[in-house]
Amino acid sequence: MSEISIEEGGFLLINKPREWTSFDVVKKLRNISRIKKIGHAGTLDPLATGLLIVCYGKYTKKIEDLQAQKKEYTGTFEVGKTTPSYDLETAVDKEFPIEHITTVFLEEKLEVFRGDIKQVPPQFSAVKVNGKRAYEYARKGEEVKLKVREAHISRYDVDNSAFPTLSFVIECSKGTYIRSLARDLGLALDSGAYMSSLIRTMIGDYHVNEAVDMADIKTQEDFFKNARQFPE
Repeated sequence: MSEISIEEGGFLLINKPREWTSFDVVKKLRNISRIKKIGHAGTLDPLATGLLIVCYGKYTKKIEDLQAQKKEYTGTFEVGKTTPSYDLETAVDKEFPIEHITTVFLEEKLEVFRGDIKQVPPQFSAVKVNGKRAYEYARKGEEVKLKVREAHISRYDVDNSAFPTLSFVIECSKGTYIRSLARDLGLALDSGAYMSSLIRTMIGDYHVNEAVDMADIKTQEDFFKNARQFPE
């Protein structure tokens, strides 16, 4: 390790563990590397796993560019039930009929969510409202008004062979909430749905298969061994 490595900065591809927040990863890597200037390029929910890009040093200036890259996710939706958080952070609160949902009907509704869409973030999200995170209100049972956001879905493929569990592959723009896609699909199907699992598989050209597990970064040497820089 050299001082130049720290000064010039770089980034690491991390496979975020389940039940870790994105900031938990940053905090852990900050302690291991003993570098203060570290940040991540795009939050993953605690119950999600997959690719998290962590930048340090001068590369923290590149976070915005990395966040703007197209994302790919895989995971599962459960149709016929809802949860307040749209995922497994909260328990199922309602059940809905699913007998009317055919493969043709499902595909018709999926088409509505391909291309440019508008969506409202989940109440259980990190969106700031009056200086506080939305989930801080939600966990107290308080509902806040969240602004509609625009997103672009370039791929939305679903396998319904294990219905009412739907396996999906979604490619989308920055700022897309997959949990909101679950909620909105459930509504479109005249039923309900929530997200039961989520893996972020790609950010731009970087794939989770290239990522390192947090368990494999125990020392400062491990940190720098796994650090990268953009090609010249």
